Amino acid sequence: MANKYTLNIAHLYGDLMNTYGDLGNILVLKYYGKKMGIDVQSNVVSLDEGFKADDYDIAVFGGGQDFEQTIVSKDIQTKKDEIKKFIESDGCLLAICGGFQLLGKYYIDANGDKIPGIGVLDHYTEQQHDNRFIGNILIKNEETGEQYHGFENHQGVTYTGKGERPLGDVEKGYGNNGQDKAEGAIYKNVYCTYFHGPILARNNIIAKHILIKALKRRYPNDDFSRLEQMDVEKSY
Repeated sequence: MANKYTLNIAHLYGDLMNTYGDLGNILVLKYYGKKMGIDVQSNVVSLDEGFKADDYDIAVFGGGQDFEQTIVSKDIQTKKDEIKKFIESDGCLLAICGGFQLLGKYYIDANGDKIPGIGVLDHYTEQQHDNRFIGNILIKNEETGEQYHGFENHQGVTYTGKGERPLGDVEKGYGNNGQDKAEGAIYKNVYCTYFHGPILARNNIIAKHILIKALKRRYPNDDFSRLEQMDVEKSY
């Protein structure tokens, strides 16, 4: 029997921003989508290709090296308006590391150059000198009480801004900047993080949250209470 629901994922710059295996997040969304009766389709949206907010339900924006991020930082300006439209219309977006940084105002790269983001979120990223935040990390989301496990590896230090709240408070590790005990950012249905691993493979409850939010946006007249009560596999 065919799945009743279909969701479309835009893998933003998936051919360039996939240094730490962030493609795994899409594989996890497809896996849990299948278990939940959802046909999850994905499409890479890269350089010189248009992104249309109305075409997608979920977007995934992974991390990359400084060279790739610099290239992407120029091209993504052409997609800024549609990405903003997607976010403000409650589209679900998962942004990891470099993707997280490029949604904000700017980031400072390893050479000290200021690279513009698209400013659809209010955070910004400065540079550490001769240091990186590397290691396992544990955070707790104060709204849900859920704990999330991950692995961080970043030189940038990010400071969240207006309308953003942390994905979780750091219980072990460094987080966004090693100072305010915050990790990642949530704005509307956008989840930003420095977690590699990939994040959804170790924290499948977040995958469930994203899928259900996307379903409610795409099919606003349907009842998803059964899926909301569905017991997904335990997180790592």
